[in-house]
Amino acid sequence: MDFLIGGLAGVGAGFFSNPFDVVKTRMQLQGELQAKGQHAVYYKNIPHAIYTIVKHDGISALQKGLAPALWFQLVVNGVRLGIYQQADNYGLLRDEKNNTKFVNSVFFGSVSGMCGGFMGSPLQLVKTQLMSHSAKQIAVGTQHAHPGMLNALSKTYRKNGLVGLWRGAHGMMLRNSTGSASQIVSYAMCKEWMDNNNMFQQSKYLPAFLASNIGAIVKTITLTPMDVIMTRLYNQGVDAQGRGLLYSGLADCAMKITKTEGVLAFYKGIGPSYFRQAPHSVLLLVFWDMLKDLQKSYQPLSV
Repeated sequence: MDFLIGGLAGVGAGFFSNPFDVVKTRMQLQGELQAKGQHAVYYKNIPHAIYTIVKHDGISALQKGLAPALWFQLVVNGVRLGIYQQADNYGLLRDEKNNTKFVNSVFFGSVSGMCGGFMGSPLQLVKTQLMSHSAKQIAVGTQHAHPGMLNALSKTYRKNGLVGLWRGAHGMMLRNSTGSASQIVSYAMCKEWMDNNNMFQQSKYLPAFLASNIGAIVKTITLTPMDVIMTRLYNQGVDAQGRGLLYSGLADCAMKITKTEGVLAFYKGIGPSYFRQAPHSVLLLVFWDMLKDLQKSYQPLSV
């Protein structure tokens, strides 16, 4: 049940944050392997990007990749929040005073994120490719033109097999382990601190709301560089053997970005990334708390 609760919380949050994910993906691909000033800038900032996408692709384009995005949330958050909650249930995250153990929380947050990243990697792959596809006038990155999620999964499998579907999974595991650990730990410790000091107790879920915002800031800062790399790796074209046409792996991608675009390119799209992470983290972690409370309220009935 802990795994289902985590997955449902992710789905609820994913629906509302998806438009910012589309904007983030486009901005991270803009100017790929080109020096600043040497490429067209179709997406100047968040409002301009939204306007441009709606103008050329239609308002529905803001929900591109929604199907794999929601399945990704169900799988990834079901796994990572489920594992983390199980660790908490077995007493592995708290000391004798019921305070969170920082090192243990980081460890299980990282491991749970890594497991979730591996399971959800194929969905993130097709989600990225669906989100990047646009009208020719504002196209950035490789254009895959998949008509939908199932076609993208089928096409990738036929061309490169299971290895093709899990292309870049190792990077996704690293990305998610970093993001998961930073988000869950900062959330848990901030919420615990507010509860222990009787702060912001006007509403049961106010501490969760505030703590999740802090978690979103920490996660955005730590996650964005790996997120840029994974967007590039997932969206690049591949040859018949499944080898990337632009990047051979994580290190090669990082070096090429640094050489051609500069270090600041690792924070491309940090604005929409935060505006995606903030509501997503708030909704995800508050939904998680609410669903856990709902589960507890029904437990006596099942005994």
